[in-house]
Amino acid sequence: MSGIVVTFGEIMGRIAAPENLRLRQARQFDMTYAGAEASVAASICNFGGRARYVTALPKHALAEATMDSIRSVGIDTQFVLRTDQGRLGLYFLETGANQRPSNVIYDREDSAIAITTADQYDWDGILAGAQWLHLSGITPALSSNAAEATRVAALKAKEAGATVSIDLNFRGKLWKWDPSKSARELAQTTMKGILPFVDVVIANEEDCHDVLGIQAGDTDVHSGALDTSRYPDVARQVVKQFPNVSQVAITLRESLSATHNNWGAMLYDAPSDKAAFAPLDADGKYQSYEIKNIVDRVGGGDSFAGGLIFAMMTPELSEPTTAVKYAVAASCLKHSIKGDFNYSTRAEVEALMGGSASGRVVR
Repeated sequence: MSGIVVTFGEIMGRIAAPENLRLRQARQFDMTYAGAEASVAASICNFGGRARYVTALPKHALAEATMDSIRSVGIDTQFVLRTDQGRLGLYFLETGANQRPSNVIYDREDSAIAITTADQYDWDGILAGAQWLHLSGITPALSSNAAEATRVAALKAKEAGATVSIDLNFRGKLWKWDPSKSARELAQTTMKGILPFVDVVIANEEDCHDVLGIQAGDTDVHSGALDTSRYPDVARQVVKQFPNVSQVAITLRESLSATHNNWGAMLYDAPSDKAAFAPLDADGKYQSYEIKNIVDRVGGGDSFAGGLIFAMMTPELSEPTTAVKYAVAASCLKHSIKGDFNYSTRAEVEALMGGSASGRVVR
C-alpha cells in the first residue's frame, strides 16, 4: 500500500465504566479517545499504511490529549482544524456481559465538528495526494453542518480522483437535528445526498434496512442466525439505488450474547456480479468465526472497514476473496483488544487468515 487514506469525522472522549460495571455503579471511569473514522485510520497505520485524519477540535488540553492518542499510531493530523468554538464530544460506555447488552450514552451536542461549516476545511490540502477517502454515517447524524461537510468531502474527493467509501453506521440516538423527521427519515434523506459520490458501501444488515430501506428477507439479526444466501441480493439492491457504487461489503454478526458472537462478512463486486464470503471452511463454504469471551466489541466494524480499505489498496491482498478474508480476520482480532483502536499488525491478521486461531503464546 502506497497511497494515503483520508478519514473525516469526530473523535471524542470515551468514558467507560471499568470491567463490566453498570454506569450507575461506577465511581471511577476509564478515559480514552475514540471515533469511528479515527479508528479506521488507526487500523490502516497499524497495518503499515498511511492515513490522514481530519476533524475539528477545540483549543484545550483534553483536545490535545486526543491529538496525542491519534498521533501515537502514526496518523497524519496536519489538517485537524482547531476552533475557538464548540466542545469535545463525549460518549459513555457500559460494557455488557452474557445476556445484558452494552449501552452507549452520547454527549455530543454542539461539539466542534457539529458547528463547523464545510467551507472552513482546506479540502484541496486535505485531499492532496489522497488515493482514498473514508466517511461514515455517524458524522452527518450530528448536525446539518456536519452532514454538509461530509457531502462536500465526498464531492471534492471524487473531483480529485480518489476512491470514496462510507460505512452507513446508523445511530438512531444521534439523528435528531431536524425534528420534523424521524431518525430513519432524516438518515435516509441525508445519506441519499452523499451516496451518489461513493464507490464502496460498508454496512451491516440493520444499516441497509434503516438507511436504505433494504432488508435481507426475513432475517432477524437478534435471533443469532443469519441466512447468508440473501445478502448478495441486498448488495444488488444497493447498487440498483446507486449505480455509481462498485463494491458493497456487509458484515455478518450473529449475536448469541453480549460476550459470544459469530462474525463474518460478504464483499459484493458489482462489475462481476459476484459475492465473496469470509471466513471459509476447508470445503470453501462460509463458516463464521466464533468469538467467545469478547473483550471489547466497540470498534469492531471500524476495524473491518480499516482492514478492507488496506487490503483493497494493497496489490497482493486486493482480490475480493482475499480482501474480505483480511478484513474479517482483522476485525475478529479487534474483539480481543480493549478500546476502540485495533492494535493488530498485518502479520497477526495474516496468521489468522492462514488458520492460526489457537491463541497459543508466540515465543
